[in-house]
Amino acid sequence: MTTTAATGGRYRFRQVARMEWIKLRSLRSTWLALAVTVAGAIGIATAVGVNTRDAAADLTNNSLAGISLGLLVIGVLGVLVMTGEYSSGMIRATLAAVPDRPLVLAAKTAVFGAVALAAGEVGAFIAFFAGAAALPDRIPAPTLGQPGALRAVVLTGVGFCLVGLIGLGLGAIIRHTPAAIAVLVGGVWVVGQIVGAAAHALMGYVPISIVANSLGTTQPLEGMLTPWAGLAVLSLYAAVALGVGGWLLAKRDA
Repeated sequence: MTTTAATGGRYRFRQVARMEWIKLRSLRSTWLALAVTVAGAIGIATAVGVNTRDAAADLTNNSLAGISLGLLVIGVLGVLVMTGEYSSGMIRATLAAVPDRPLVLAAKTAVFGAVALAAGEVGAFIAFFAGAAALPDRIPAPTLGQPGALRAVVLTGVGFCLVGLIGLGLGAIIRHTPAAIAVLVGGVWVVGQIVGAAAHALMGYVPISIVANSLGTTQPLEGMLTPWAGLAVLSLYAAVALGVGGWLLAKRDA
């Protein structure tokens, strides 16, 4: 692990964040996840655009389906950012260098969150333009100037980031990579979809549904949360996961 000396032998947020950035950018999984996100955004958005037949549909929402694969990828990457240090034993070196455990998690959250947000926004804009370009000639392509389009694209990128932070929080809570990924995939995607299907009123609160049907829409959908309510709920999920993870990180042995 590369470290940077701080004045007086103490590490402050800037130094800890720099260490976390060095660790994050050195992981091959980081760049693989970002590549899959961009490739998935282009591929899925293009396929949806080519197969669009209804000009009255929410074409912006259709295009943003391109980052659906990336949601799972960024969630898993969030898990790995935290659990990877436990698997390798590096967490002991990290906490020995920076005994302030909440500071460590805060730095991880800030660095990973910034990368996830940037990737989410890039993926969302690429998906939007790829989907618009792939539409049949007879269907007018959506533009960012249309009501709600820019908001939908930007909030989809934010939602992408928040799903990644949920993964990071679960990694801090569970600490074991396969178990954390199983909870992420099983709890957030599979069980959430089953519960939502069984009780339709709850579908709007499922994370993947929030991103797809609240944040990424220009037209209100019946039974779904509004964009800003969806953003608040997804932010709450991320805050709870990170809060519990931070509390456990401070209480448990490394």
